Amino acid sequence: MTTIEYDSLYIGGQWANPASTDRIQVTEAATERPAGSVPEAGERDIDAAVDAARRAFDEPGGWSTWEPARRGEVLERFAAALESRGGETARRVSVQNGMPLWLAQNFEAGFPALLLRYYTGLVADGQREVRAGMLGKKALVLREPIGVVAAIVPWNVPQAITFLKLAPALAAGNTVVLKPAPETVLDAFLMAEAAIEAGLPPGVLNVVPAGREAGAYLVAHPGVDKVSFTGSTAAGRAIAETCGRLLRPVTLELGGKSAAVVLDDADLGSSLESFFAATLLNNGQICWLGTRVLAPRARYGEIVETVTALASSLTIGNPLDPETKVGPLVSQRQRERVESYIAKGRAEGGRVTTGGGRPAGLDRGWFLEPTIFADVDPKATIAQEEIFGPVLAVIPYTDEDEAVAIANDSDFGLGGSVWTSDPARGAAFAGRVRSGTVGVNGYVNDPFVPFGGIKASGLGRELGPEGLAPFQALKSIYLDEANDPA
Repeated sequence: MTTIEYDSLYIGGQWANPASTDRIQVTEAATERPAGSVPEAGERDIDAAVDAARRAFDEPGGWSTWEPARRGEVLERFAAALESRGGETARRVSVQNGMPLWLAQNFEAGFPALLLRYYTGLVADGQREVRAGMLGKKALVLREPIGVVAAIVPWNVPQAITFLKLAPALAAGNTVVLKPAPETVLDAFLMAEAAIEAGLPPGVLNVVPAGREAGAYLVAHPGVDKVSFTGSTAAGRAIAETCGRLLRPVTLELGGKSAAVVLDDADLGSSLESFFAATLLNNGQICWLGTRVLAPRARYGEIVETVTALASSLTIGNPLDPETKVGPLVSQRQRERVESYIAKGRAEGGRVTTGGGRPAGLDRGWFLEPTIFADVDPKATIAQEEIFGPVLAVIPYTDEDEAVAIANDSDFGLGGSVWTSDPARGAAFAGRVRSGTVGVNGYVNDPFVPFGGIKASGLGRELGPEGLAPFQALKSIYLDEANDPA
């Protein structure tokens, strides 16, 4: 692969010279070779980006004042420009974070444009409501853009997660300062190229790649009105503290330790593709994956064998190969982190039935075998803490009540799934699980449906109409009969 180099930042609708010579070096996850580099934004660059976003929002005739249909025309051009770059976006993501290309072509190439069109349509349906009051008069309820949004996104599904934030924020009339993760910046700059082609007005979208300290500076910046963050629970707590002190609205989509509950009537063998997607997708690097597999004691050995056979059958290799099911982890640090959890799992009595090490013949790249642990205590470290790698813990239970108790015995509450031959039984069981989302015989995030977690998995929701609301401020105008717009 030829390295991809950028020398400027996307600020104020154009490529702008960075304030320093610091750079972010990107490494190819499968080969450990250089993939490219971009400027690293510092505090002065963030100041410039927030100032550009502030002007674009506040100025007379600015983005926030445009009619939804006019904004929609620009966002449709943005969607088309993203689609034309979909293949290259998928390739860049795969190279940077190890996501298998077939998955990147679904998540990263197509999802951004879909979300732009969806939220443009939602906003076009009307943001004004005349409501009859209890006291005899009417009120005009307005849904207005909230202001300058700081959007901070992770490296695991970078473009899809970016547009969970950008699509509703921009459609609602907000302006955005986006901070992509250092591990995945090359796709963000390709997105900036699409924004330029689409003719987004200056300052409506700004891209400032940087590390944790610069992210903290952006979150606390006095020119920011709203923060939307996806990442670790630890970082989310720090952001929540800052936003709480500033009384600044914040949406937090954080970690997970979801349960995939196999009921005693499940035919898991006929659902292996769906089960893989719900537990080991993207090399285990997705927050909502069901990494605790709960199996009935009466069928425990059989289910352990089924899950073990699935994991051991997965093709590990170059993520750009369409046959690859499991690519490398995003970085050496991430692989070492996952390996430390595998060591803890063994030390605490877990039995590795497959995997547990680095695959033979793949000496370059941050590869790790899909790993299945059996005989795992529900209180074990690998059953309680988010690992963020291809590691599953299979936990036995006696009856449905115990399964519910184990599933709910977690600091997290983001995803989950139930596997059964009786969909009605599965839906009833899902209703007892304390989690923001649960799937029956599969797990798919639908753009029309709210997504988010409870407990340590975050605050607020993305996707669906509920994903638009956090980027809007409600204003009530109590009408006099003389100015009743009805």
